[in-house]
Amino acid sequence: MSSTAELFPDVTTASRPLNGWIGQSQNVVLPPGAAGRTAGVIDPSLHLKAPDRPRARPARIAIKARGKILLVEAEDVIAVEARGNYILLLRTAGSHRLRESISTIEEKLSPYGFLRIHRSVLVNAALVEEIQPWPTGEYVLRIKGGREYTVTRTYKKNLHLLAQSWIGTDGFVTE
Repeated sequence: MSSTAELFPDVTTASRPLNGWIGQSQNVVLPPGAAGRTAGVIDPSLHLKAPDRPRARPARIAIKARGKILLVEAEDVIAVEARGNYILLLRTAGSHRLRESISTIEEKLSPYGFLRIHRSVLVNAALVEEIQPWPTGEYVLRIKGGREYTVTRTYKKNLHLLAQSWIGTDGFVTE
C-alpha cells in the first residue's frame, strides 16, 4: 500500500502524537502549510486538565508582640478582651497582650468575621456554637472549646451577623 504523501502529494502529514486525546500516536493529515500554523496549538498535556487556580490563603493578621512581628491566622483567634489600656488576643495556642484600644481592634478585625458583643469583648463569629438567652435581656455565647461570653443588651443587635438564616427563632434575637 502506498503512503498518504504518495496518494495526495499536496497534503502534509504531521506525525505529532496526540496522547490523551486518541490514546496512541496517530498521523494527522493537515492541509498544505497548516503544519507550521498549528504547531503548539494542540497541546495534549492541557487536555482534560483542570486549570490551575491559586489556592485561597487564610487571612493573616500581623501583630507586634515581645519585640517581634507575628503572623497569626484569623481563624486561630478566639476572642479579644479589653484589659485596661491593653487588649488580650486569645488564640487556640496561647494569648498575646497588646497596647491597643478595643474599638481600634474592632475596626481592624471586623472584616475577618469578628463581632463586638460587649464593651470589652470581640469574638470570632466562626467559632460561636451556641446562643442562650437570659431573662435579663442579655445572652450567653458559647465558643468552640467551651468558653462562654456574655452579650450585653447594647450589643445584642450584632448577633444577627452570626448566621445568614435564622429558622424557628422568631423574635429570638430581634426582641
